[in-house]
Parts: sequence; structure tokens; C-alpha cells
Amino acid sequence: MRRSLLRMTDDADDLRPGAVRSTFVEPEIYYAGLAAAYVTAGALITDPAGRVLLVKPNYRDHWLLPGGAADDNEAPEAACARELEEEIGLALDVGPLLVVAWQPARAERFRPTVSFVFDAGILAGPERIRLQEDELDDHGFFAPEQAAARLGPIAARIPAALHARETRTPVYLPHA
Repeated sequence: MRRSLLRMTDDADDLRPGAVRSTFVEPEIYYAGLAAAYVTAGALITDPAGRVLLVKPNYRDHWLLPGGAADDNEAPEAACARELEEEIGLALDVGPLLVVAWQPARAERFRPTVSFVFDAGILAGPERIRLQEDELDDHGFFAPEQAAARLGPIAARIPAALHARETRTPVYLPHA
């Protein structure tokens, strides 16, 4: 007899002595017991020379790819597009997935984080960028090695994203 993980009920027709009895698990109880994670989405944007766009948040020591946290029930690619418009004032097409990164929980963040990096293409007109000054202090295009150095603990995302763009194969980065 196949049983669902969500709904395990007694078969009313099978009340023989020794029959295995099971219980009903309410979906909200089942799902409340599952692990949860924060979801973030960022974009790889380069200029025609291959330099990588980074933004400098005023709430972090290191620079980041443009992007941010997904809202409740928001798809990662939608979060990426929304954050690009909010942070740098550009409505860019969010292209293929390049990187999925996982970071464990830590003291200030009690859940793990799953981060998605999408390809948002090559930006020929960087003068169109309009920073969201409430959260961002600066932006710039950097050679890939310089960009990775500015990302601090998530530096591996730059070479991985560039490699994924070139090979058209997404990369998984545990602990990055």
C-alpha cells in the first residue's frame, strides 16, 4: 500500500486485527517542520570590456553583485529583476541561471541562504545606472579578479558565473 507523506489515514475497510493503523498529518504541521532558507538573487552584468558590475551597500563591508533578498513567495528570477530596477534603476532582462550558492546559517543569520546568480547581460550604457541611495553608496565595473576580491566571503561567485556564462552550464557552489 502506497502512503503519502502528508496524509496517512486508516483504511476504513481494513480494520482486521493486527492491521497497521496510521495517523493523519495536517499539511501545515508537516510543512512547519521542514527546513527553511533565505533566498537571494543577484545578476552578473558586464560591460563590453568584460568588467563586472558591483554595488557597494552601505550596510556591508564588502561589495556585492546587484540584487537582493526575495520577497515572500517570489521566484528568484523575479526577485532579481525587481532588485535590479530598485538598486540600479534599470529594467534588464534576467537571463539564464548561472550559479546556485548555499551558505550555512551563522550567528547573525539563523537560517541557511540559497543564492541564485542570473545572467543580466552586457551593459553598453553604464551612464544609465541610477543608484538607490538609501542602500547603496557606490557602484563600479571591475576586472573579474578585482571584482572577486571585493566580494569578500562570496568571491567564488564571480569566476563561477563567468565560467557558467561561457559554457552555458550552471554551477553549484556549496559554502559560497
